[in-house]
Amino acid sequence: MAEPLLRTEGLRRQFGGLAAVKSVSLECHAGEVHAVIGPNGAGKTTLINLLSGDLAPSAGSIEILGRDVTGLSSHRISQLGVGRSYQRTNVFMSFSAFENCRLAAQSRLASSMKFVRPAARYAAVNQAAEHALAVCELGERKDVAASALSHGERRQLEVAMTLATRPKVLLLDEPLAGMGAEESARMVALLRRLAPQHAMLLVEHDMDAVFALANTLTVMVDGSVLASGSPADVRANDEVQNAYLGAGDE
Repeated sequence: MAEPLLRTEGLRRQFGGLAAVKSVSLECHAGEVHAVIGPNGAGKTTLINLLSGDLAPSAGSIEILGRDVTGLSSHRISQLGVGRSYQRTNVFMSFSAFENCRLAAQSRLASSMKFVRPAARYAAVNQAAEHALAVCELGERKDVAASALSHGERRQLEVAMTLATRPKVLLLDEPLAGMGAEESARMVALLRRLAPQHAMLLVEHDMDAVFALANTLTVMVDGSVLASGSPADVRANDEVQNAYLGAGDE
């Protein structure tokens, strides 16, 4: 098997006397959806924050694309090819869908001392934004302000913004949060299309979506890994059944 694009070893995050993440080791390979589930307070979002650089680990290591990125800032990790979404929609409401994606794509431009020029003149940036919107089926909505989009469309836009940065690793924190059945089905279809080109780590409370998408499933409880393996094996695990499946998520 090829080397994983994302790997952690003994990852830990301590907040005073509370260990929110305890010795978590996992891998995510290209073309794989690795879903992380667990009950309220399990440490799932803290884990994603560690992987994205929004939090520094107290112990352990993080390797992305074969490089040790432990302790690097979120900006540095993003520049290495990692994109993430958040539990709450994180878009500029007054900007159009296209402007949101273009801004994300501009983050990949190399910094320099060149004079500022109009964003519209960066052809590659505009193309990346257009492509991301098309992939997320928002091409016909590109000139609509984010504030006028539906909740589901804003979640699609956030994924499009992530794609506009051309990531190899996707960290998605509850992308189906707050969606109805029709919107959820569209998002599941989108993530299924994206999976073959990325290593995707997915935190999600919608168990139908998890079992429809995941190649590998990791269950966290109280900051620790309770079980990890194929969805079928994890689903049949008695400890998992008792600790989580059938209960509510965060």
